Amino acid sequence: MTIWRPFTQEKVVPSAIKITKGDGLYLYDERGRKYADLISSWWVNLHGHANKEIAAAISEQAKTLEHVIFTAFCHQPAETVVQNLQTVLPKNLDKFFFSDNGSTAVEVALKMAYQFFTNQGITKRKIYLHLEGSYHGDTYGAMSVSGKNSMYHFHFSDFFFDTISVAVPEYYDGVENLEEKEDKIIFDLENQLEQMGDTVCALIVEPLLQGARGMVEYRPEFLEKLVKTVRKFGILVIFDEVMTGFYRTGRFFAMDYLSKMTPDIICLSKGLTGGFLPLSLTVATSRIYNAFLSDDFNDALIHGHSYTANPIACAAACKSFEILTRKETLENIRKIEDIHRTNEVFGTQKRRTLGTVSAFDLPSSEVANQLATKLFEKGIFVRPLGKTIYLIPPYCILPDELRNVYFEINSALREILR
Repeated sequence: MTIWRPFTQEKVVPSAIKITKGDGLYLYDERGRKYADLISSWWVNLHGHANKEIAAAISEQAKTLEHVIFTAFCHQPAETVVQNLQTVLPKNLDKFFFSDNGSTAVEVALKMAYQFFTNQGITKRKIYLHLEGSYHGDTYGAMSVSGKNSMYHFHFSDFFFDTISVAVPEYYDGVENLEEKEDKIIFDLENQLEQMGDTVCALIVEPLLQGARGMVEYRPEFLEKLVKTVRKFGILVIFDEVMTGFYRTGRFFAMDYLSKMTPDIICLSKGLTGGFLPLSLTVATSRIYNAFLSDDFNDALIHGHSYTANPIACAAACKSFEILTRKETLENIRKIEDIHRTNEVFGTQKRRTLGTVSAFDLPSSEVANQLATKLFEKGIFVRPLGKTIYLIPPYCILPDELRNVYFEINSALREILR
């Protein structure tokens, strides 16, 4: 096979299964066998595969305007995306920069933060803060703010710019002494920033849930303390909501769990188009935006992509937003969380649930892979993150379908762990 797959050791894994169609929760292979997609195809699929309404919106847009350079020109689909998001974002996040994927949205945010200072003649703020074990994408800036000890990017760590890693006080069922751990982390960070806070550009976090690390959850209270601390030193705050946005955590954005704390910049992608097409946004405050206004072109944000604000992708995003805000969709999201919280899982550790995301740890990655294999034989697709199994289904999943997944998980674990 000439196709080189992502995050795959081609020497030791089976050949890819050819999928011929999708329908709601399910994917169908060339033999007609179906698989329940319990990870929403890397967390992008909100409303189920081949959603007919989004497909129709894409088709209609393609007949009108497929693409146009997004400099001298604009178009209604992009404006509607912005108008929709303005109804759910904090009012101060009001400047929208389009790009095409999550990594790029993060790169743009990092550039915005650094140039915000340099445009004002402040050149010493070159260090970024990030959470330990974070994942922000696979481009060089995004890799750098995942840290030199990243489980994904270690091959390239010699090329990373300077960062400071902040420990994460993990939250899960049965955790002990959590507030003490949180306070110790904040205390140590504040002492460090007393010495070098004026050299730090921005803090970037995945708010409340570190996806690729293994669905590691931490409390809103800790994030509020963290934001409050860094702002004492004039440090900007970036929330990477590429994974957590669009009700994945049970609220429209993970930051909605915070009280009166908003970032300076937010990154959005994945679920933005309902899983149909690549599209992303980096949204900033007017304070950030105004620092780039000048008679000198060199003070502009000199960044862009050929497919910036692609009208077809924007049309998908508009229809996805409409579906997402319907009463029945919100009710389905609530039911998913209820089922996650009321179904116990045999023989597991560190159970955590946040909105439509539920995860648990197993004794080892080998056990997690055994479970994934047994579930796949039953037509249920999950993809372990080390020893972590997680469920993040599309919002169209029926309650009985999700309950059946838990039944099969428990049946398989009783056999594996007996």
